[in-house]
Amino acid sequence: MSKIALHASFAGISYTKRSTLSQSSLSSSSSSSSPSPISTESSQASFQFDSISDRMKESELRAINLLRRQQLGLLTAWNTTRRSNASDPNQWEDLKSVLFKQISLNQEIQQVLLNPHSSGNIVEPEFDLNATLNGVVYDRCRTVDQNLSQRRTIQWNPRDGKFLLAICVSGQMSNHLICLEKHIFFAALLNRALVIPSSKVDYRYDKVVDIDRINKCLGKKVVFSFEEFSNLKKGVTMNKQEAVWDEDTRNPKSKTVQDLLGKFNYDDDVMAIGDVFYAEVEPEWVMQPGGPIAHQCKTLIEPNHLISLTAQRFIQTFLGRNFIALHFRRHGFLKFCNAKKPSCFYPIPQDAICSLRVVEKADAPIIYLSTDAAESETELLQSLVVLNGRPVPLVMRPARNSAEKWDALLYRHGLEGDTQVR
Repeated sequence: MSKIALHASFAGISYTKRSTLSQSSLSSSSSSSSPSPISTESSQASFQFDSISDRMKESELRAINLLRRQQLGLLTAWNTTRRSNASDPNQWEDLKSVLFKQISLNQEIQQVLLNPHSSGNIVEPEFDLNATLNGVVYDRCRTVDQNLSQRRTIQWNPRDGKFLLAICVSGQMSNHLICLEKHIFFAALLNRALVIPSSKVDYRYDKVVDIDRINKCLGKKVVFSFEEFSNLKKGVTMNKQEAVWDEDTRNPKSKTVQDLLGKFNYDDDVMAIGDVFYAEVEPEWVMQPGGPIAHQCKTLIEPNHLISLTAQRFIQTFLGRNFIALHFRRHGFLKFCNAKKPSCFYPIPQDAICSLRVVEKADAPIIYLSTDAAESETELLQSLVVLNGRPVPLVMRPARNSAEKWDALLYRHGLEGDTQVR
């Protein structure tokens, strides 16, 4: 039976239902006899078919919407593939992720169309995606491989009395921490101990980073506070500054370890190589899980233990195990990003689309939002982050409330209002 004929027969049954109900009411007013079995069956059947008709219409509309999404996803994958480098492994991983996503979406479309005709949770074998793919599951947002023993590492063995002074001046705390992390790598390459900048000219890094942990994980003294260094080296003089190579910070060129060693192979007791925030030296090596330095811990650089405990309590209170953490940086980025081509400053609706993509891939029910954005921006973002008709909550750090205990450690140690910690 065609779809049009099916709808016509439903319409006929609906009409019969109304006629039967009218006859039943007339019959009850004129006599006490019960409605005939035929009338009751017709009423039940018409109600059932009306329900199926409504469900089918709803399923068809949902399926059309999903098919349009699938079409857009496949077109995007096609255009990206045409422009990409076939030998790039990251492009191949992205393509596999997109294709698997579309296969999953196709299964969802099939299930939507089958729902009006299904009974219970039985899935026919020919429609079972797990059977079709032999149980293979591919997800671009998969868990990071924590087999740290296979990573590429370097031993950090500082020579006696040889130091590298960390200098970080670009941007705010996040940039300074990235700069400090790169200094650690450079200090290891140059076989020097690292000296943390003085709090008189920079941040109090010990408030944010567990400095002692770095030394413990290495089993030796590799990082010194500026005060410790000052006690060892009573006087430090600086030679004339020399530029080792010309560099455009807006478009830095990637350097190798050999480039670095060739330019900074000096025997002075104390060396400073300037702000390295924009330096691109072996980025894949530096950014690998576990970092580039051989050590005895799971991670070498961790937040101050008070911050770590507070974060654990915040997650336990508000987020649970499965959540997305979004650093939504806005202040100052409008001017900074517009200097790039193309701009990296996106309007709120586009930010919402990007956030939803990540939420879908990770199948996470909630987002932790760390931001300096105005309330007008976060409210608009929240109104647009909606998945399958359900808003995805955006959770931000709430204002201090004595009834809440998750941040008690920061409050007791005078860090609750510290701008570095926030």
